[in-house]
Amino acid sequence: MNADSRVALPAPPPTAPLPRRLAVPGALLAAVAGAFAYVGAVDPDEPGHYPVCPLYRLTGLYCPGCGGLRSAHAFVHGDLLTALHDNAPAVAGYLGFAVLWTVWVVRTVRGRPARLPALGPAHLWAIGTLLLVFTTARNLPSGGWLHP
Repeated sequence: MNADSRVALPAPPPTAPLPRRLAVPGALLAAVAGAFAYVGAVDPDEPGHYPVCPLYRLTGLYCPGCGGLRSAHAFVHGDLLTALHDNAPAVAGYLGFAVLWTVWVVRTVRGRPARLPALGPAHLWAIGTLLLVFTTARNLPSGGWLHP
């Protein structure tokens, strides 16, 4: 992979003090942690706290995001099997975010630019295909085990 196919995250110059360089990743972590704390405290299975998925309400079909809040709630409470059952792609997203955020922080602490590989068309098509297969499978009669 050449240098042109990488995405550079914004970062202050390496000569900036470390707290300033960590301000943006720290703020992002605080926002994500706050969202997870809220979902962990307010159970999505209790009615009235979160809106119902519009696609599910109108058609009775599960979208790729259906069960994401329940998955996050289970994930926060350490119940990985329930989180995977409710929405496996969401759990993959949580873990992917954690890895990318960690790489960003380590590179920032070392004073290096946080360059991450860019997703090319093949990657985006693969992700889209996986989500389409997941969505189709969970809406088939035999895919009841994938329902949130």
